[in-house]
Amino acid sequence: MSVDMRTFLGHVELANPITTAAGCAASGRELAQFFDLHRLGALVTRSITMAPRAGRPTPRMAETPAGLLNAVGLQGPGVDAFLERELPWLAQRGIKTIVSIGGGTVAEYAALARRLADAPGVTAVEVNLSCPNIEDRGRVFAREGGAAAEVIASVRSVMRYDVPVIAKLAPDVADIAAVARACVDAGADALSMINNPLGMSIDTVTLKPALAAVTGGLSGPAILPLAVRCVWQVHSALPGTPIIGVGGVMTGADAFQLILAGACAVGVGTALFHDPYACLRIERELEDLLRARGFQRLADAVGLAHRPPGSAARHLHEESSL
Repeated sequence: MSVDMRTFLGHVELANPITTAAGCAASGRELAQFFDLHRLGALVTRSITMAPRAGRPTPRMAETPAGLLNAVGLQGPGVDAFLERELPWLAQRGIKTIVSIGGGTVAEYAALARRLADAPGVTAVEVNLSCPNIEDRGRVFAREGGAAAEVIASVRSVMRYDVPVIAKLAPDVADIAAVARACVDAGADALSMINNPLGMSIDTVTLKPALAAVTGGLSGPAILPLAVRCVWQVHSALPGTPIIGVGGVMTGADAFQLILAGACAVGVGTALFHDPYACLRIERELEDLLRARGFQRLADAVGLAHRPPGSAARHLHEESSL
């Protein structure tokens, strides 16, 4: 029995729910050496900024027992180079592309969205809200609903109506559901969560922080339970809003947890650093799990863990009797 793996972000259909996570596949050329990018549900680019950025000083990555700390910064060539070289490469190949954007002010986010509004090949725009607001003492936009909503409203106001705007949320907040609701009320068509929580490691040989920036984003298996919790809470509050679940996904079973919690798509990030085929493997494992549990459609599993006790068992019985 085949499983219908299609999913939707707003009106945009993806052939399967597996995407890359922003920052872990650059703009696709590296992964294209290993497999046909059409096999992804979508490719999410690194976060594009207005001006080129060199990133933060080294050392900027450190392994942890169950993941990775990174303080790379939004390293990249800037939007001009992205529009000249990277996006056309993806568009010419017909790759579904979610462009991540990052900025230091509301106006900068709006300017980036305006540059992308008429660019061919943009499937959706993911707004990286985990950037410091230089007009508010460097407080991260994602930390407060009002600031996040202002960014989303500015992007939505200039982006083409047929391009979904996705708000990427951070877990380091008191109430992620409240921030999510503020973003949706401001015009977000979908949500992505979670961005990396902040962590720190100290080198016991040098007796100094392992990262030059002192703190960095924690990714990898350690944060999967945090991602599942956040997806669960936001799906409970906003059951009709599409969610891309991101954080610590290493296997199809990990992806299945996020789907059951309420995600309709799943981003794969850190796993790509040691297994460039991770997205394909995870999509295959997820489909095998769905088939083994009697699902004919991915959509039937989305948020299933929220349903009343016994509903999942009834679903499986009904499917098996068909």
